[in-house]
Amino acid sequence: MRYIRPVWLTHSGEKKDFEVYSCHVSPDGTRLVTAAGDGFVRIWSTEAIYSAADPSYSKPRQLAYMNYHSGTIHSVRFAGNGKYLASGADDKIVCVYQLEPGPPSHSGGFGSNEAPPVESWKIFRRLIGHENDVQDLGWSYDSSILVSVGLDSKVVVWSGHTFEKLKTLVSHQSHVKGLTFDPANKYFATASDDRTIKIWRFTSPGPNSSAHDQMNNFTLEKTISAPFVASPLTTYFRRCSWSPDGNHIAAANAVNGPVSSVAIINRGTWDGDINLIGHEAPVEVCAFSPRLFSRYDTVKSSFDPKVNPVHTVIACAGQDKALSVWITTNPRPLVIAQDMSVKSITDLAWTPDGKSLFLSTLDGTVIAVMFETSEIGYEVSLDENERALAKFGAGRRGAGIIEGTDGLLLEERSRQGEMRGVEGRMGALMGDAIPHPPALTNGNGSSPIPAGMLTNGAGGPPNLPNGQSHDQDVGKPDEQASKAKEDPNAAKLERLKNRVTITKDGKKRIAPLLVSSAGTESSLPRPQLMASSNAGQGAQNDQPQTILDLSKPFDGLPKGGLSSLLLGNKRRFARLEGVEDDHIDKNIAIASQDGAIPIVSNTPNGLIPAKTVAAPAGQQQTPDFIRPAVTNPSLTVSQIRLAVPKIRSHIVRSFGGSSVTNGTNVNGYDSPDNSNTPMEIMIEARNPTQLPASGRTQDPDPCRIIVTKRGQPVFQDYLSKNALLVTGNKDFWAVACEDGSVYAWTPVGRRLINALVLESQPVVLECQDQWLLCITAAGLCYVWNMKSLSSPHPPVSLAPILDIAVHSLQDHPTKAPAITGARLNSEGRIVVTLTNGEGYAYSPTMYVWQRLSELWWMVGSQYWNSTDSSVGNLRSTTALGNGTSSSNVSAGVIPFLERTTTNEVLARGRAQFLNRLVKQLLSREGFEGFESGVSIAHLENRIAAAMMLGAKDEFQVYLYMYAKRLGVEGLKMKVEELLRGLLGGISEGVDGDEEVQTALANAPEDRHWGNKTDLLCGWPRSKLLKDVILILGKNRDLQRITVPYAKVLGVVDEVEGTGADGDAMIS
Repeated sequence: MRYIRPVWLTHSGEKKDFEVYSCHVSPDGTRLVTAAGDGFVRIWSTEAIYSAADPSYSKPRQLAYMNYHSGTIHSVRFAGNGKYLASGADDKIVCVYQLEPGPPSHSGGFGSNEAPPVESWKIFRRLIGHENDVQDLGWSYDSSILVSVGLDSKVVVWSGHTFEKLKTLVSHQSHVKGLTFDPANKYFATASDDRTIKIWRFTSPGPNSSAHDQMNNFTLEKTISAPFVASPLTTYFRRCSWSPDGNHIAAANAVNGPVSSVAIINRGTWDGDINLIGHEAPVEVCAFSPRLFSRYDTVKSSFDPKVNPVHTVIACAGQDKALSVWITTNPRPLVIAQDMSVKSITDLAWTPDGKSLFLSTLDGTVIAVMFETSEIGYEVSLDENERALAKFGAGRRGAGIIEGTDGLLLEERSRQGEMRGVEGRMGALMGDAIPHPPALTNGNGSSPIPAGMLTNGAGGPPNLPNGQSHDQDVGKPDEQASKAKEDPNAAKLERLKNRVTITKDGKKRIAPLLVSSAGTESSLPRPQLMASSNAGQGAQNDQPQTILDLSKPFDGLPKGGLSSLLLGNKRRFARLEGVEDDHIDKNIAIASQDGAIPIVSNTPNGLIPAKTVAAPAGQQQTPDFIRPAVTNPSLTVSQIRLAVPKIRSHIVRSFGGSSVTNGTNVNGYDSPDNSNTPMEIMIEARNPTQLPASGRTQDPDPCRIIVTKRGQPVFQDYLSKNALLVTGNKDFWAVACEDGSVYAWTPVGRRLINALVLESQPVVLECQDQWLLCITAAGLCYVWNMKSLSSPHPPVSLAPILDIAVHSLQDHPTKAPAITGARLNSEGRIVVTLTNGEGYAYSPTMYVWQRLSELWWMVGSQYWNSTDSSVGNLRSTTALGNGTSSSNVSAGVIPFLERTTTNEVLARGRAQFLNRLVKQLLSREGFEGFESGVSIAHLENRIAAAMMLGAKDEFQVYLYMYAKRLGVEGLKMKVEELLRGLLGGISEGVDGDEEVQTALANAPEDRHWGNKTDLLCGWPRSKLLKDVILILGKNRDLQRITVPYAKVLGVVDEVEGTGADGDAMIS
């Protein structure tokens, strides 16, 4: 062991050398970067350091320097891929630098003694996310994320591709002063002054990942506190290190009784009884050598880990100014070098070959320590590192051997398309995106329908485009389009600007108008996710509205219940005669001591304590508003009971608004012009409220049905029975009565069909386009096509989705999940949501209910995201062809069901327990691939649901996500099956099976993998196959499968820029 201390290797000032707080070696071992209190980041040549004693050495010593911070720099780290360099300082900013090719454009500053730079390192990004000093930095081993920690107790995760802030972790209770990454790329650890080390589990995000994609990523795995209960709080850093074989974490600033030590924490169990004791003061930094070593030369003799076990080397330093070096096979330190510096040692950095070590100190010196082979052993090949990490799920996927020049061309084409997506996203994040014309969300070349409508019949906020690239011709907008883009508030704002007011002395003045109310929009990305503005007003921000924290319970109502939510819980108590003012308050305070909520009555004068009332006895009179209904015999044998709506005297349902598109309003009625004329159509059902005119209760007055348009009557009709439910759209009106009959009219009032007589009272009546849905009290769902006067399937029971398979085994009636919503999509498919969070759709081709959304995906899948803007904002469009129009099928149904699942589960508090279950499973043996398996299954479930519903855009998005995940996981069999399915050969060999062919013939033409057409869920098979090949092209382990398909499709022969296929990268 020998050490070198070059005199010139300092951060010199006019009066002193500044403290050096951090150092790091580049992945190729040729550069050493240091950061100090002068605010400079300096890059040195390691060759010059090794040759410091050679007077004939004439090459440059300092390669570059950067001064972009306004304070002391505490940490500096090279990325694992060598592309970026990051630094964090006490100005709360993280700077990311990039090496540019060519000579630097500037020389040393005027009047400066600095040598001119040799390399051109330019600042690439300035990351703002901390509220106090940035104390330490760390890159993941695949450079996919950058993590910064600071004195604000925050752990901030940044994308290693776009440098967007992915997540902020706030679990620590005090300053965070160190972090380290697992070489298997599964965890990272953070050390804090709250005397804990926290282990965080993560999955490497993709290049195009955004914050809402990573909502369920970066979860807390374990909090370790045992070795640090009495650790001192006087250290400047707590820099820990992870061993290269992934088995151990070396934690600085631990204690073993009264003695300072370094705690060795075991992976998996996250405990340990090994302590490295040899320092007289707290240890601030630990660093494992990146290589594994052996006692015998592995070059001269074959290496066998069973005969020659490998060992690791670890260096420790701290406030006692001593350096200790340990070998894991030896209980005693290899060496303890005292007084290495005048002040504390702040950082340690090994070279990639594991034979040299650099130290930075507070006295301003940087020291290089070099070890001999006889001291630390012979380094083994990197394959041993990979083999040691393979048992933790790490692998070298995507880094296989190139199969040929075609594979190399395919990989290059794939990466070009991916980087175009990254650059576009980076530009959007920086506010550089330019407005684009409104996207045609399904590529059908048509104008969008009004933004307030959903094709599944669900009312909700205006839908936004799904963010997918589509070929569109950008021409000069016509007069109508430009008029539609005008700000509707422009005229109002103009009047406000010119508003005249009269002062007290009678003078006229123009009233000032706040600039913030002028309706101008900032060019910066807006903080909300689902913006209510139209598409094309700048780049859409993908930040989530809220982050789902499943580890905390969900409180649906505030203290005091629903009344306090509506009326507030700050009302004063009413004054009562003969009672002192504070007497009521005291009684209420006494009643609330044990956490109980006192019951009070809300009166016009204030709150009054509820009076004790005796329980009513005997038979009670039935309220007038509840009318008895004769029980149908079908209900006595039905397995389901659904609540029947109360008969109301006046039922009103209105349609329409102020939005008119292409001469047709939201209800489909033709408008005489294209102006924004208010269009409101109402259907009313007026049930009789007085005694019958005949005087006989068995002969009631008729129910009046009235339809008005713009306040003018369209038609009026009469029904002999009282109405329960009404609905309608541009094609028909429908009314359900208490006797179980359903009536329908054309838009102008002609009876469309005879009364439809059902077995029980209707409880749900909904319509979508030409389809009408009716659910009865016996749990039967009827669907009718009111144009062809037919039904796509017989009545179907809700019993299967109400857990009847479980409840039917019990002796007594039990509570089942309730229905929270029932609607139709544009193909007449029934979509139902339940209180347990599950969402179902009925398949008329298979005559069975299919579960599309459930709790399992919510807590187990990494792709669950109820606010995913790339999918949740799909907007339906109209396809024009051959004089007919058809709405997009089922756009937004799957995201709607998943959002409903999230809301229902959070409202009932089940998420906390399910999340706890998943955490327990992840730590058990045999569940190492649990997250990956559930995530892939969730994507497969989404693809099947989108194909069944005919959701074209969602099918494409989910298919690309699925292909990318298969490529990352290296699942060759599933990749091969997917490509064969896209090509159309997945059902080969079934031509002779008549039953299979009959089943396929009954399905929609392109809604199954085995169809013989050139389409798959509305997309050309060639386009889907080409995009999937480009997504999988960069995975070398799969190129033996993908290259033949790429040759057939001509992907490797296409010139970059001839198509938009390369833009189909989905993270």
